[in-house]
Amino acid sequence: MKKIVVLGGGISGYGSAILARKEGFDVFLSDSGRIADRFKSRLDEWKVPYEEGHHTEERILAATEVVKSPGIPETAPIVRRIREAGIPIISEIEFAGRYLDGARTICITGSNGKTTTTSLIYKILCDAGYNVALGGNIGESFAYSVATGHYDWYVLELSSFQLDGMYRFRADIGVLTNITPDHLDRYDHCFQNYIDSKMRIIRNQHSRCCFIYSADDPVIAAELPKYDLRMRELPFAAKRAVASGAGDAFLCDGSFTATVGRTSVEIDTARMRISGLHNAYNAMAAALAALAAGVAPEQVQRSIYDFAPVEHRLEPAGEYGGVVWINDSKATNVDSVWYALESMKRPLVWIAGGTDKGNDYEPLKAFAREKVHTLVCMGVDNAKLVREFTGVVPEILSTSSLDEAMTAAKRAARPGDAVLLSPACASFDLFRNYEERGRLFKEWVRQNA
Repeated sequence: MKKIVVLGGGISGYGSAILARKEGFDVFLSDSGRIADRFKSRLDEWKVPYEEGHHTEERILAATEVVKSPGIPETAPIVRRIREAGIPIISEIEFAGRYLDGARTICITGSNGKTTTTSLIYKILCDAGYNVALGGNIGESFAYSVATGHYDWYVLELSSFQLDGMYRFRADIGVLTNITPDHLDRYDHCFQNYIDSKMRIIRNQHSRCCFIYSADDPVIAAELPKYDLRMRELPFAAKRAVASGAGDAFLCDGSFTATVGRTSVEIDTARMRISGLHNAYNAMAAALAALAAGVAPEQVQRSIYDFAPVEHRLEPAGEYGGVVWINDSKATNVDSVWYALESMKRPLVWIAGGTDKGNDYEPLKAFAREKVHTLVCMGVDNAKLVREFTGVVPEILSTSSLDEAMTAAKRAARPGDAVLLSPACASFDLFRNYEERGRLFKEWVRQNA
């Protein structure tokens, strides 16, 4: 019997283990840390053997195949041992994709915008009455949904780490929002390695598949000639005209028309509840994906106009004393912050900082100079931020905790200002993840602003 070992007991891992059990494999899950109680209860329910707090090498190296959770880097000692033993390592996406039973997939990746785009596509399909599941980097575990449900469509947000372990899996509709430097610490500080990872979204696509991408993104534009593209190309753009025989979307004077084949929908971005150029891009990508999946234009339009902002992405957190507080905790890289600053109309107190991932802050300096009067640096080590924005922003304050940063931001804010949490960094120096950072930001605002 084939032996499947699952590395990592988080949302990706427990789902993979349960799917392996359902498919009749000899399965074992190993996590060097602690497994959440809710995941352990499901593993127990399915009678999946597991360990936490350590890795039993002998048992792991007896595997026929290993399903690795995306948060575990290739440099982890146990991963190196598995590689040395010649045991194949795949991702949850690759594993679950073997058991789709005719279901189709819409897969979204990109450095920024993928969560909003994924959530919007999922909403459009749900509103249209599709039998659809949400998974990948958000929602339920893809593998768990495959194991326990019967869906016609899966809408999957895919990180570069999930794409890295994907070999035979194919996205029926692939969406690439953009590519900007991110997670370079996991890619030997080589941008091209990260680019190659993102481009795996088109892996195995054929003439009946669709590839939706930003024609404005210079990195994508430089990469496309390297590939033999056989799928239907559906580009979207706002800065330059695009045209494709299969369809496209173009933003002009505040409206865009998305066309797939002979079907089109027109969207007035002023009627959208999500604002800014970045959200116009997200809506164009979502409209193309939904039309490609066969959703009626009228339904696409209704759902886009009804869609509310995603939590932790330019999320209003309240207005007190004439000061608007905005939670953009999900902005963990420079490009994401660029779009946040671009969309701001008020004078800004900007809260940034955390675990730097090799950031180049140069693209933010023009907006910072124009819009930000106070930068509050929140992190264990703020030296790089202070150095980069000295002489750009009039006042820079260095703080080492959330409460200290929020108190400093409240003191600096004036009526008519906005306080924007848009960190440009990972959260791991002070928080478990960006979600916790965003939740604590909102709680502080409710209790103290």
